[in-house]
Amino acid sequence: MVDRLANSEANTRRISIVENCFGAAGQPLTIPGRVLIGEGVLTKLCRKKPKARQFFLFNDILVYGNIVIQKKKYNKQHIIPLENVTIDSIQDEGDLRNGWLIKTPTKSFAVYAATATEKSEWMNHINKCVSDLLSKSGKTPSNEHAAVWVPDSEATVCMRCQKAKFTPVNRRHHCRKCGFVVCGPCSEKRFLLPSQSSKPVRICDFCYDLLSTGEMTACQSTRADSYSQSPKSSLNDVSDDDDDEDSSD
Repeated sequence: MVDRLANSEANTRRISIVENCFGAAGQPLTIPGRVLIGEGVLTKLCRKKPKARQFFLFNDILVYGNIVIQKKKYNKQHIIPLENVTIDSIQDEGDLRNGWLIKTPTKSFAVYAATATEKSEWMNHINKCVSDLLSKSGKTPSNEHAAVWVPDSEATVCMRCQKAKFTPVNRRHHCRKCGFVVCGPCSEKRFLLPSQSSKPVRICDFCYDLLSTGEMTACQSTRADSYSQSPKSSLNDVSDDDDDEDSSD
């Protein structure tokens, strides 16, 4: 079906509409062979709070942006190559239900659909697109993904020293390797994580020690293990977005 739609007039028109909705600030989306699979509003868990975002699934990329005018205008366009994507279902917790993780080497975050059926359809379509892309390219699925950021609200004290309380003066910072919310003294060091930035980024002392000794996978698994073992932490996968840009600590 995707192959049939690739060069169809209807598909070209649909992609053109999406391009126009992002305006001049958005990147061109029309390329040979690209197909718009589906679209919809999902709730994305950002650093400060859950926010509605418009998502567009193509056969090779996932695009999302902030909703300015529903169905008419979006900004802050993000484009994620599907070849680098892996997804995992997450448990329902409180008001956040029907969610899954979208994980890539550069950023990882949680999204939530309105219904269980919608969640299933999104996940099935994403998995199918990823599988088809990897099959055509001969590549293997990515086994590396960016840190999951614990939301600010989940930490009143530093998650490393367990002593420093956060205040308007004593700010929260995020380790780019494990995603923990940490105080300034526990995250003074920086380390180059090529998949995330061309410059050294802030990391906590714990991760710095592991990275410096070459135990990079151990640092990553620390966060992953805590994530999978704690029901509450199933809501803690966040990413940079509008007010949560990488410049924000």
